[in-house]
Amino acid sequence: MIKNFVFALAIAVMLFAIAPVQAAVEVGQPAPDFTATDIDGKAFTLSAAKGKKVVLEWTNAECPFVVKHYGSSNMQKTQEAAVAQGVEWVTINSSAPGKQGHVDAEGARKLATEKESKASVHILDESGSVGKLYDAKTTPHMFLIDENGVLVYAGAIDDNSSPDPTTVEGAKNYVLTALEELAAGKPVTTSTTQPYGCGVKYAE
Repeated sequence: MIKNFVFALAIAVMLFAIAPVQAAVEVGQPAPDFTATDIDGKAFTLSAAKGKKVVLEWTNAECPFVVKHYGSSNMQKTQEAAVAQGVEWVTINSSAPGKQGHVDAEGARKLATEKESKASVHILDESGSVGKLYDAKTTPHMFLIDENGVLVYAGAIDDNSSPDPTTVEGAKNYVLTALEELAAGKPVTTSTTQPYGCGVKYAE
């Protein structure tokens, strides 16, 4: 019996050793591709947007930090400025059913209208598969992908982590700064920052 246990343990160790490990998302490397269904039932595939800059924004309408940026219209203004440059803006909600911020498609459409969202696409990621693929940690958590499909920025929307909406004024908007640098043909100076906000409400 001991021999069988040792054999089983050895097999388990071997399987663990050869199991593929998913590489973490990394700035400067191709952004992981994914396909998801938007709130209107249409399929969105990241690689189909190649040739455009893409912003991924993780959201949760009940998070005070998301409320800060939408209540002050900072997020909508950032979305609008980006979309005006031809950017594909994808807002993603990875809150699982029963967790804070979870909504169905109808609820998401209502929120988008009420908040006057300027996003190009809204995705509900109930399984958390897209969020975990990008290691999205907070709401908001921002990712910028260039026309070649390379991740060029990951982190916070700005440099003031207070939940107070009045702190938006005077804060450095990392996303808009990165877009300005790309438009000027320059590399993104600040390519990684510490995201702040509420933890993404995954199922596990």
